[in-house]
Amino acid sequence: MATAPSRPRAGAGQDRVRQGRTGRPRAAGTLLALPALVWYLLFTLGPLLAMVWISALKWPGMLQPTSFAGLDNFRSVLSDPLFWDAARNTGVQLLVALPLMVLPAYMLGYYVSRRPRGHHILRYLLFVPGLISAPTKAMLFYAVLSPDGVVNGALKSLGLGGLAHVWLADSTTALASIIAIDVWSGIGFTAVLFAARLGAVPEEIGEAASLDGAGHWRRMWRIHFPVIRDYVGVVTMLQFLWTLFGSAQLVLLLTQGGPGSASTTLSFLVYQKAFIQADLGYSQAVGVLLFAVGLVGMLAIRRALRQNY
Repeated sequence: MATAPSRPRAGAGQDRVRQGRTGRPRAAGTLLALPALVWYLLFTLGPLLAMVWISALKWPGMLQPTSFAGLDNFRSVLSDPLFWDAARNTGVQLLVALPLMVLPAYMLGYYVSRRPRGHHILRYLLFVPGLISAPTKAMLFYAVLSPDGVVNGALKSLGLGGLAHVWLADSTTALASIIAIDVWSGIGFTAVLFAARLGAVPEEIGEAASLDGAGHWRRMWRIHFPVIRDYVGVVTMLQFLWTLFGSAQLVLLLTQGGPGSASTTLSFLVYQKAFIQADLGYSQAVGVLLFAVGLVGMLAIRRALRQNY
């Protein structure tokens, strides 16, 4: 008895068409991403490799001849007391500024996300410090912290003239002043970021917790904070990188790393050695170590906040 010829499966042709159609967008997407990849390789990995190469050179100035130094620059860095002073100052700056910039900013952002009266104006006011340029901030706080500035004038008017201080010229307060300015300029911007993320959390979550008797404090830390934990990690990483690599500008404009090395940070040490003392090999050796500190810090923050990216 003859058997009926088998018919081709109806969906086979469609599967081949679908595979062809999905293959083309993937190839097109890779092609479109190629310029960005080339840009990344040239302007991100390129300078990083150049930094590592320069750290192995003896280069006493931009127009001076170079010679290979191997690991001598790293030995000089690690045996230099100035480097360890800068490392200690950077550690203090991170340990103090990072919690002060993230945790109060989250609390302030939570308050703004509850949309109190005038919250639109409050968002703009919180954003203002982030819009002020570094030279303007330096001039503003120089007027505030100078010997005849606003702080000492206010203390004298209150009869507390004995507490007046040369805040930027004293080794005990210079670094604290830099940290205070960093916190002032960063906390409002961070609060606005948190408020925007908290505004996207479904209101039903907070309402359910409120019906269960949870107050604002409990809802803020036990309900909303776990929901946006990933975003907290991202903001913490950004503030960590900004504090680690961006502190040089205020130090340069206000204290020049002094008095002595009291306010010298690692990022300012890179600038100082490269552009003031013209020791480019030493400078980039510090840059390599600073990059390693940044990488380890990022991994530590990711692990501490249990990030999944």
